[in-house]
Amino acid sequence: MTVTDTLETAPAALEIHGVHKWYGAHRVLGGIDLTIRPGEVTVVLGPSGSGKSTLLRVINHLEKPERGHVSINGEPIGVKRHGEQLKELSERAILAQRGRIGFVFQNFNLFPHLTVLDNVAAAPVATGKLTKPESQALAKELLERVGLGERIGAYPRQLSGGQQQRVAIARALALRPGVILFDEPTSALDPELVGEVLAVIKDLATSGTTLVIVTHEIGFAREIADRVVFIDGGRIVEQGPPSEVLDNPQHERTRDFLSKVL
Repeated sequence: MTVTDTLETAPAALEIHGVHKWYGAHRVLGGIDLTIRPGEVTVVLGPSGSGKSTLLRVINHLEKPERGHVSINGEPIGVKRHGEQLKELSERAILAQRGRIGFVFQNFNLFPHLTVLDNVAAAPVATGKLTKPESQALAKELLERVGLGERIGAYPRQLSGGQQQRVAIARALALRPGVILFDEPTSALDPELVGEVLAVIKDLATSGTTLVIVTHEIGFAREIADRVVFIDGGRIVEQGPPSEVLDNPQHERTRDFLSKVL
């Protein structure tokens, strides 16, 4: 059985059902349906303003959709089923669910007053998943994994942008999430620092972690993605393996976009 066969037959890690999102009269997402299998690496491409980042925020319920819902391993996020209806959960319950979804932001979002070690160790303690000694031991292990084992006592301001983003990735891993979302993880970095962050994400991609990555790095997408999803105007225009979407796009809008970024 091939890796692709395994992905297609595995239960869904993430399901997006008919998601719509508006900001006032502006429709940002216009009916997104997407199913992602455990261990699948999905790269989301599209022009600025196409709804890519909003989609990630809806998955994590940082943004509430007007219609539709998101499920992780079959459990709706941010809502609970009552018969045929979905009812909004309490903020406390939503925060608990978010512990199953890692999120790596464009601008790192590290706590400036905490050391690298404490930035990574904080969440498992706050959520009651680990004791402080257990969480610090895990944080050290994860920081070693991202190549920052010798910087555990440093503060974010003492690190380069690439190092800060690697800390942010370690922090996302600390809760052992089922899915990790990356919102343009290299867009805030100087060009010479991009490679070190992409190397860490590549390592995750080969380890069986389920990843959803919004990026403009087309070469990176071609190298690591199981599936590429092209979004424009809040809708999925085209999706499939990189060899199809990037090298032989079927939709005119996809071809137009790639002609400008390749």
